[in-house]
Amino acid sequence: MAEKPTIEPVTKIVADESKAAAAHQTGFIGRIRNYFLTGLVLTGPVAITAYLTWSFINWVDDVVRPFVPPALRVETYAPVHIPGTGLIIAFVALTLLGFLTANLIGRSLVELGESLLNRMPIVRPLYKTVKQIFETLFSQSGSSFRKVALVEFPAPGMWSLVFLSQPPGADVASRLPEIEHVSAFMPCTPNPTTGFFFYVPRKDLLELDMSVETAMTLIMSAGMASPNGDQQKKLAALAATARAAQVAKTPVIAK
Repeated sequence: MAEKPTIEPVTKIVADESKAAAAHQTGFIGRIRNYFLTGLVLTGPVAITAYLTWSFINWVDDVVRPFVPPALRVETYAPVHIPGTGLIIAFVALTLLGFLTANLIGRSLVELGESLLNRMPIVRPLYKTVKQIFETLFSQSGSSFRKVALVEFPAPGMWSLVFLSQPPGADVASRLPEIEHVSAFMPCTPNPTTGFFFYVPRKDLLELDMSVETAMTLIMSAGMASPNGDQQKKLAALAATARAAQVAKTPVIAK
């Protein structure tokens, strides 16, 4: 006798169809999410950069505009507001000021102004501090951060990125132990404008072959935007050196 064909239960067929529909819906939602994240990654940095640039240009325009007579303003003759004119005026003015102070008369006027500021009790320390910061950041011969290193902080076996600047001054160096020290600044994540400044012996540092820009990106992104390629290999080699140095400093307990 011929066998009767097996008929699957209706409930099983409905369950399989429901699973297939759910899988299709999940796959569709997943693809939409991936497309959205891809678009966000592509447009987010561009939008933020454009917004910050536009805000900076408008801020400079608002600062410079009161110092420009209305007869010399572009918007007086243009039918629409043209952004960036204040930035151009500020650039030309600062360049011209730098040119005028490069001669003897300009330097004499600058020295006269500084002598007046140095006689003011409250303004004097503020002016000296701000001037030193600007000379450090923008002067070609300044002592801005040019090297990146690793220092063992905040606990043994844990390493943090620091930026190195000039050695300590004579007053500070005379009170430090008689070994070579350097000035180190360790910025915080994700706000690198705050951090810790300290003098550390050079022998306790592991200098990195990494640019300041790369290290700053690494700190601000909390390690998510890590360097790739050769720099990553160099970091791994330095980390192995740091571990070896840590093992060498660990005292051996005799059994």
